[in-house]
Amino acid sequence: MSEEAFIVAAVRTAGGKRKGRLAGWHPVDLAARVIDELLARSGADPAAIDDVLMGCVSQVGEQATNVARNAVLASKLPESVPGTSIDRQCGSSQQAIHFAAQAVMSGTMDVVIAAGVESMSRVPMGSPNALAEQAGMGWYQSPAVLERYDGVRFSQFLGAEMIARKYGFGREALDAFALESHRKAAAATQAGAFKAEILAIDGHDNDEGIRYDATPESIAAVKLLQEGGVITAANASQICDGASGVMIVNGRGLKALGGSVKPLARIHHMSVMGSDPVIMLETPIPATQRALQRAGMAIGDIDLFEVNEAFASVPLAWLQATGADAARLNVHGGAIALGHPLGASGTKLMTTLVHALRRRGARYGLQTMCEGGGMANVTIVEAL
Repeated sequence: MSEEAFIVAAVRTAGGKRKGRLAGWHPVDLAARVIDELLARSGADPAAIDDVLMGCVSQVGEQATNVARNAVLASKLPESVPGTSIDRQCGSSQQAIHFAAQAVMSGTMDVVIAAGVESMSRVPMGSPNALAEQAGMGWYQSPAVLERYDGVRFSQFLGAEMIARKYGFGREALDAFALESHRKAAAATQAGAFKAEILAIDGHDNDEGIRYDATPESIAAVKLLQEGGVITAANASQICDGASGVMIVNGRGLKALGGSVKPLARIHHMSVMGSDPVIMLETPIPATQRALQRAGMAIGDIDLFEVNEAFASVPLAWLQATGADAARLNVHGGAIALGHPLGASGTKLMTTLVHALRRRGARYGLQTMCEGGGMANVTIVEAL
């Protein structure tokens, strides 16, 4: 019989805007601060950590050469603790959660840190591809892939436009969703809803990207990114610097931590799915439907949802297709207001979801996000 997987600590930095408050931090040191905070909150013996699994998308420059291991060496963990870096695009650290949970459920490990980091100020989005092309190394899509997809260069931006057209969402609907994201994030911040989950860095404990003065007019004034399209910088996720993490243990690991630490949540279901890499960002829809079926649950059984706001068209299409209650979606705002630090977003959303469930006395939460290449992870947790 397999073990259960429990989350005993969950923390994130406040999101930093591009060239903003966190831009001066080396991503390795930023991730190390999250690791140290997880140790402090759980009271875990640093030597008891079996592994550190860390999501990171742009693994080049300061985030190259296994950023997870480098973060271990910059933290209070002993050298005996290993680390490995994961790239499942935007779902990188959500996949880290899955790998960590699978490890403790199998009994091969007892205490694992799943985390993520991305400094989009210091390592700009797309850096690996841009540097490779500059060096004459070519494009990541091979001739066989290009032949299979009629020479289409995969693009998340074009995928977001395709989803908006497919599901019938115009600019006005996307902008209204974006405005609501800022309003929910502002209200959550002012109510102290993020206080338990944020690790203050240099005294900053508020997400830097929230536009408290956002209006329909200010969002509508932002230029389209493509003539005739509907996507703008205002109805898409914000470039963001940040780090986040959760500590995951099994029953033995929980006992090793001592009686003073109580689990925050239990991992109830994990799955991952791939679909069309051209439209790319639609996979959270079939992935959610399959996850609920495998978990023996209905959409109405879930109390809160976190669906990453990579572009407003993604959660809007997800709502339409799944029939989920919009009032349960991204209740504290999402990446449009709070930022999307790529490899850190998976554990960032999980941190927010677990704390929001407990704050509201709710039980089940579901997290999913679109991922480059046409994939999506789904994680269902039960708050304890």
